[in-house]
Amino acid sequence: MTVDKSPQAKGGEARAKSLSKEERSAIAKKSAEARWAQAKELPMATHGSSDRPLKIGDIEIPCFVLEDGRRVLMQTGVINALGMSHGGSYSKGGDRLAKFAQQGRLSSFISNDLIDRTGNPIRFRTAKGGLAYGYEATILHDLCEVVLDARDAGVLQKQQMHIAKQCETLVRGFARVGIIALVDEATGYQAERDRDELHRILEAYLSEERLAWAKRFPDEFYRQIYRLKNWKWPPIGRAKPLFLGHVTNDIVYDRLPPGVLTELRKRNPTQDATKRRKWKHHQFLSEDFGQPDLRDHLLQVIAVMRVSRSWDAFKRNFDEAFPKPGTQIEMKLADDD
Repeated sequence: MTVDKSPQAKGGEARAKSLSKEERSAIAKKSAEARWAQAKELPMATHGSSDRPLKIGDIEIPCFVLEDGRRVLMQTGVINALGMSHGGSYSKGGDRLAKFAQQGRLSSFISNDLIDRTGNPIRFRTAKGGLAYGYEATILHDLCEVVLDARDAGVLQKQQMHIAKQCETLVRGFARVGIIALVDEATGYQAERDRDELHRILEAYLSEERLAWAKRFPDEFYRQIYRLKNWKWPPIGRAKPLFLGHVTNDIVYDRLPPGVLTELRKRNPTQDATKRRKWKHHQFLSEDFGQPDLRDHLLQVIAVMRVSRSWDAFKRNFDEAFPKPGTQIEMKLADDD
């Protein structure tokens, strides 16, 4: 069968034949550079790969985290997870998921926002530089809810019931743990997310520069410790028992946000010769967040001390009011405060 070619197609072929090998190569290179320049403007996946999919039962979906923090499921993975056939329209560039979402049978159950999101997949680059299409991870849960609502209303076609069954499997998986957490775990982003969160806390909590010394621990804090330990008050001389360093770490610095005491020890290390710290830990707490939080915490500690009759009673009351994970406490020198 002979197909008549358009004048534009004939002209293109004639022009191509008239070009030299070097000219054709230059045009191809220019086109490739244009495509790459366009691709570089797309968001990049910083975590995830096709060989580390999100697993829900027997269902596997390639997933990624983009540089802007969006959690994305690969388009083909979503379609496969729902048990949909790709269909002829998909192979020609059509979007199977969008066509499914836009069908009249679902119109009473699906929002315009969800229709818009299924019709506009996210273009992004994988870590290896390849182009990919995907959807924000939450779209899968939203679609499952729509399909199950439609099934319960009896509007799904018989050939669509297997999609509802897949949705049931997925929803059970979502019920066990949130979809965002699933993607973070599968891509390895969870560890970095936790590190970023800790970094933000420490950035606000700690001071960029060491602050001038000021009295932060009131005498009442120490007086109550001496009372509860049945020690004589006031103490003779300025030296404090080493036990006070242990106490200060345990009931003060170790009850501040996770990571604060570790970072304080890095910024204020012990001296090689004396094994003591040159500065006070509280001099490295920020004036906006760290210092006020320390002050408030100390006031609460003193209040619990005052209502306790012994050190053991105080510790029981305090640990109940300010629990911390684990019970192993590292002994430190008394100058940690």
